[in-house]
Order: sequence, then C-alpha cells, then structure tokens
Amino acid sequence: MAWVWLEAALPLGIIAGMLCAMGNVQYYIHKAAHGRPKHIGNDMWDVAMERRDKKLIEKVSAAAHN
Repeated sequence: MAWVWLEAALPLGIIAGMLCAMGNVQYYIHKAAHGRPKHIGNDMWDVAMERRDKKLIEKVSAAAHN
C-alpha cells in the first residue's frame, strides 16, 4: 500500500516532462528561425526601440564603410 502514490506520480512525471520538452522545442525552433531567443513581454515600446536600434546600427555600419 506504500507504493500507491507511485501510480499517480509516474503519469504526472510523464506529463511534466512532455510540457518541458514542448517548451524547449518551441524555444529552439524560434531561435533557429530568428537567430535569437524570443523576447518575453514584447510591447509596442520594445518594438519601437528595436526598430530604432536597427536603424542606428545600419547608419553606423554605412558610415564605417564610407
């Protein structure tokens, strides 16, 4: 009777493992597609700052080539 908890723990462990595996698969697919990890909580301000940074980097690299 002492091992009854194992009947519930084993399926719960399998479910938890599958959830972790699915999260890691999403992470690595996104990282492979975009070249960097996904930014969590990306709002309009973050998007605007990414665009600004991209423009600044392009300007600096264009100026460096001239």
